[in-house]
Formats: sequence, structure tokens, C-alpha cells
Amino acid sequence: MKYFFRLFLLAFSVAFLYGCEPNSETHSSDSDSDMSTSTSEAPRDVHSHAVPEIAHVSHLDLDIAVDFETKTITGRASYDLVLADGATEIVLDARDLSIQGVTAGGNDSSDSLAFAMGETSDPIKGTSLTIQLAEGTERINVFYQTSPEAAALQWLSPSQTAGKEQPFLFTQGQAILTRTWLPCQDGPGMRFTYDARVTVPSNLMAVMSATNPTERNDQGVYEFEMAQPIPAYLMALSVGDLEFAPIGEQTGVYAEPSVLEAAVYEFGDMEKMLVSAEELYGPYRWERYDVIVLPPSFPFGGMENPRLTFATPTILAGDRSLTSLIAHELAHSWSGNLVTNATWDDFWLNEGFTVYFERRIMEKLYGESYVKMLAMLGHQDLDHTLKELGTDSKDTHLKLDLIGRDPDEGMTDIAYEKGYFLLTHIENSIGREAFDAFLRQYFDENAFTTMTTEDFIQYVDENLVKGDEALKAELALEKWIYAPGLPAGFEAPYSDRFEKVDAELASWTGGTAAKDLAGTGEWSTHEWLHFIRKLPAGLSGDQMADLDGAFGLTASGNSEIQAAWFEHVIRNQYEAGYASLEAFLIRVGRRKFLKPLYTTLAETESGKEMGRDIYAKARSGYHSVSVGTIDEILDYN
Repeated sequence: MKYFFRLFLLAFSVAFLYGCEPNSETHSSDSDSDMSTSTSEAPRDVHSHAVPEIAHVSHLDLDIAVDFETKTITGRASYDLVLADGATEIVLDARDLSIQGVTAGGNDSSDSLAFAMGETSDPIKGTSLTIQLAEGTERINVFYQTSPEAAALQWLSPSQTAGKEQPFLFTQGQAILTRTWLPCQDGPGMRFTYDARVTVPSNLMAVMSATNPTERNDQGVYEFEMAQPIPAYLMALSVGDLEFAPIGEQTGVYAEPSVLEAAVYEFGDMEKMLVSAEELYGPYRWERYDVIVLPPSFPFGGMENPRLTFATPTILAGDRSLTSLIAHELAHSWSGNLVTNATWDDFWLNEGFTVYFERRIMEKLYGESYVKMLAMLGHQDLDHTLKELGTDSKDTHLKLDLIGRDPDEGMTDIAYEKGYFLLTHIENSIGREAFDAFLRQYFDENAFTTMTTEDFIQYVDENLVKGDEALKAELALEKWIYAPGLPAGFEAPYSDRFEKVDAELASWTGGTAAKDLAGTGEWSTHEWLHFIRKLPAGLSGDQMADLDGAFGLTASGNSEIQAAWFEHVIRNQYEAGYASLEAFLIRVGRRKFLKPLYTTLAETESGKEMGRDIYAKARSGYHSVSVGTIDEILDYN
């Protein structure tokens, strides 16, 4: 398997280095191979210092040690190189790394190479690491150490974990943070395979986005292999007091021992999700699909690291009601990990496709009415984001312009939900059967390559439109992609289940006591979210208490419901909910929840003061991704 992928990378490198002008040819396909390549030259990544058309990495051999006392990772990163004729240097990305030396040849080589760090360090991009290459150099070894403040790494004390006895470490590389724990070519358009040897304290287990152990060993040394080529943002490592339990033949879950049983139950449908995904859009190409449940400081709901999704514990609701997140991260195994946005300006190609795929999986498992609720909630999120950004903002385009900005700024509901609605628009225009066939072809023909927005438009033109000018006009891809907001004539999704929720809300606002509302006992999380989101502004203390007394919203074990309710707690100054609000903000580091709650607190001076007091207690437990966002909201120094 590894030999096959190395051959692929060599072929890919030739196409990459000597390809045609951008968008000059269609994507090639080979029915006998899982890995077709694009003949279009990749666009320059403005968020990377790398110059891959001159020299790029094809394989990484990593040997590192994790030190919890110093909060550093130390070791050797060895790279197999593909060089253009006459190449004399390779440029890697680095940020807050200490480079201790570079050699050429085997792992133990002493043939030193000259290297230089960029004179200035960009606060977003970090600095370049330029390594001078001797003639015939095919492999280099970089010896380095991370900073205790590395933005991708979160070091957790035992008190910040579920078990309270052992420390924990996890990485978060998306979008451009992998360069803070590994010198690399850190752009989504640059792929490589990797092996790794990781040494950790003997009482802990290490897992990566690669082949993984299922049991802890006594030596604390773990070896990994990722035979499929991936971009650097999908490199991932986690170290902690972990145990594994299988879900199905190809699926399982890692978690701290006290969390494992709940996670196994919550993810009980994971194997069914994998089967459903394969039935829709073809074979799963990553061998296993496992999930690790991280401590609550993890800043995202999930991260689609190949073979091992990183997931927040906030989806452990006890009723499997929030597992669409698992379907989403699984879908990334096709859209994102398999066919990857070429740059972060093309982010919607990862996320819009994944939301569409996620909802198709959920429809197969739970029915059409379930997915209609998801689509309506997604539209509510999109509508909020459009209002927040401004309907004429260029940031509401699907194709972004993030030059000079952190690509994290482009990770909004625009990419996810507007992208999803574009794909449903295409489906509605040509029919589901035809669209499914198109998507299967798209994933098969472009597997393990990158895609630009312009290449996608061309791909649709050549494989769907095929000269049909009426269909091209109906699809109106340019209006969806390069114009702000939603196109004229867009029809918002509708849910009959939410219509019933609206009727109950009207009954309550008309004077019916909350405890007398009919049918609420059968509501899913999604119906509760719709109800809470639609509550009128300016509720009295008695009204808040009526709802809370009947439904226990402040003390809900469902993080989505709690987070939505706490916005009303803040705005309506419902003091009975303040202690739970503070506990929630200290316990949970998921930015999706933190951002709206701290934003709501910041709407008034008294709320902002409360927010700063809570944040002072919580900040050390948040990942840098969340800290950067909340610092700005609260003007926190």
C-alpha cells in the first residue's frame, strides 16, 4: 500500500511541477486508479511561505517526544523531497519554533545544511524556514523544538480533564497552525504521506490521524503510518489517559475511561453512517473511521482528521440527538480530505459539500423531516451571519479573498450553509439521481487532489451543463459564488415539525402556562432549539421562570439547548441562570458557544463587566483559537 502511494506522489509531483496554466485543461480521470490528478497548476497559497513548484515534500518521517513538564515537543522531522531541475533550496513554514539544526541524507546523517529563518515573523503566517540544498539532496532532517505557547497545542492539567488524574495534549492545525508544532509546507494544496514515532509518558497513550493503537503499552512509544497523502492541516496528535472501544467493523471510539461508555452509546449509529455514506458516494478510502472525544476545551465541534475525528464532549447529550456532527466529520472523508480546497479562499468547497453530504446521511438514517429541521436551523444560522457581516459584504461571497487576513476569518456559516444551499439548488435543477451520479464521479475523478472554485465551475460546465445554455443560466453559479448574500428568488427551507413548534410558542405567548403546552415531551433537540431561538425579546422574569420551571432549560444536559437558552438569560437579566451560565463558560471551550454568549454579554456595560470577570477565570482553559476570538469581543488585555 505504501509503495503504491509513493508511486502516486511521484506521478503527482511531475504533473504539479510541469502542469499547464491554471484552468487550461479539465481534470483527468483513470478508472483503474483511486487517485486521479488535476492537470491544472495549483494557485499560489498566500498563507504559506512555501514555493512548492520549486521544491515540495512528498513524505514525512517524524520522531518526536512529548514533554508535559516543559510543555514542548522535541524531535526530528525528516522529509523526502521532489525538486524541480536546478532547485537549490526548499522553503517550509514555521511559527514560534526553535530550529536546532538541519542535515541531509538518512536520519542519523551529520551532513549539515545551511538554513535561515525569515528576518521578520508575520503574526499570521509566522516565518519562512529556507534550507539550502546540496546537489543530489533527496532527503533532509530538521531538528526542532516547539514553544510552550505554540498556538496549535493545548496542554491540559489533570484538573481540566474528565478523569482529573492525568494531563492531556491535543493539536488543532486548521487552518494554518500546524506550522506551530511542526515545520512543514502548511497549505491545503500541498499533500504528503507520513510515518511517526511518538514518545510519551508511559502512563499515557498517543493517537494520531493515522493508523492507531487500541491499547496502551508499557514503553510509552507509539508508531503510526498515514499511507494516503494529506495536507498539513490534517496532521493531528492527541496524548492522554485514553481507552478504545469498537463500534463496528471499521469504526470505534477513544475517550478517557470515565467518558468511554457514554461515547460508545452516543455514537452507536456510526457504522451505519459509514455504510450509508459509501452507498451514496463510493468507497471509504481511509480504511478505518474512529472518533476521539477530547476534553471540553476543544475549540470546535469536530475536526475531520483522517481516520480519527477529534470531537467535543458537548455532543454527548445522552440521546444521540447531536450526532449529525459525526455524520459531518465522516462526510469530510470525501469532501475535504479526499477532494480538498486548493486554498482557504476556496473553503466552501470543503464545507458546503460536507454539509450537503452530512444531511444526505442523516436523511437515510432518520428521514426527510429530520433533515428539514437541520436545514431550517442552518438557514437561521446563515441569516444571522448575513446580518452580522452585512448583506453586501464580500465575506458573504462563497469565493473568499483572505489575503492579508487569518484564514480563520473565512470559517463562517457562509461556507457551510450558503454552500449547502447552492448544492441543493443544483440538485433541484437537475434531479437527485443525476446529481448523485455527478457527485460520485466528482469524488472518484478528483480523489486525493485539490480543487479551486474556478476548476469546480469548469468541472460542472463540462460534466453537467455540456453546452446546455438554459441549464447554465438556471444554475447561475457565478451569482451564487461571486455575489454577496443569497440570489434573488431563493426559497428558504420549510419544516412542518417546526410549524407545530411555532403553534406551541404562539400558545405560550398568548398566556398558556409552559407546563400546559402539548407535545413538548416528544420534541427533539432541533425542535427545542427552534423554540428557544424564536422566543420574543424582552421576556419578564416571571416568563423566564415559567419556561425554566417547566422545562429545566438552565440545567439542561444538552449543551446546544443550554447555549441557546443562556443568550436569553443574559439579555433578560435572569439572575437565576447566572451561576449555570458562568459554570458553562468556564467548563466549555467550544467557540461556537463562546462567541455568541460573550458577544451577548458585551452588548451592555454591566454584561461586559460580567463577561470579563468570567473570562478571567476561564481563559487559561481555552484553546488559542477561542482566546483570539474572545479577546477581541471583550477588548481583553
